[in-house]
Amino acid sequence: MLAPQTVGILGGMGPAAGADFVRLFVDACARLLRAHGQVVGDQAFPEHWLAQVPVPDRSGALESSESGAHQPLEPMLQALGRLAALGSRAVAIACNTAHAWHGTLQARFPQVEVLHVAREVSAHLAAQGVRGAALMATEGTYRVGLYAQAMADAGIACHLPRDEERRLLMRGIYDGVKAGDMGLARSCFSGVALQLAQRHGPVAIVMGCTEIPLGLQGAAGTEGLALLDPAQVLASALAARAYRGAPGHPP
Repeated sequence: MLAPQTVGILGGMGPAAGADFVRLFVDACARLLRAHGQVVGDQAFPEHWLAQVPVPDRSGALESSESGAHQPLEPMLQALGRLAALGSRAVAIACNTAHAWHGTLQARFPQVEVLHVAREVSAHLAAQGVRGAALMATEGTYRVGLYAQAMADAGIACHLPRDEERRLLMRGIYDGVKAGDMGLARSCFSGVALQLAQRHGPVAIVMGCTEIPLGLQGAAGTEGLALLDPAQVLASALAARAYRGAPGHPP
């Protein structure tokens, strides 16, 4: 029986989110194996590589088109090259905003399937019959219309926060999760989530930054909200790629 194909994870944006993505990926692999009647043992998991590399701030880079060390593309290309050299057939990027450079990354490494988080999430929502979703994300993600375009292509309305709510999200990400102040993160994120639910009703709330689930899930007052973690969707998609086509494993 052949082993599943090798896959990779491009992380480091930030490191906690990259490390958490590995956990989500392993969980997704275990669910997939059980669903197809396979034994969940150490040897059943695919070879997977995590590249945790220092990458300049993505939202900040999108505010300036000037070249320089503040741009994240070059370190991402280098990391993707290493993952390709290790045999990765598919790669997931453990950062939503970094997908602004998805087209260039994919074009430079056509032999690797670089998964697109917003497209995976939009397909997941459409398959569930969802027609509207609210998006919590970084300014960079809003700036490039990452989810808005993917959702529109899938026939889903994308509801965006107001300006002051976007500022709260950025504070929760940078002064909260990235600075280790989880109390501040929970306060910022839960406030925005509740405002979105109040305005738009019981729509899915997409936590479109890998730091947001780390600070929002389990926060007081958010019980009953339809929170969707794109990292979980992306991890499941990567697991499906890892096992696809391997004899004796799920297609």
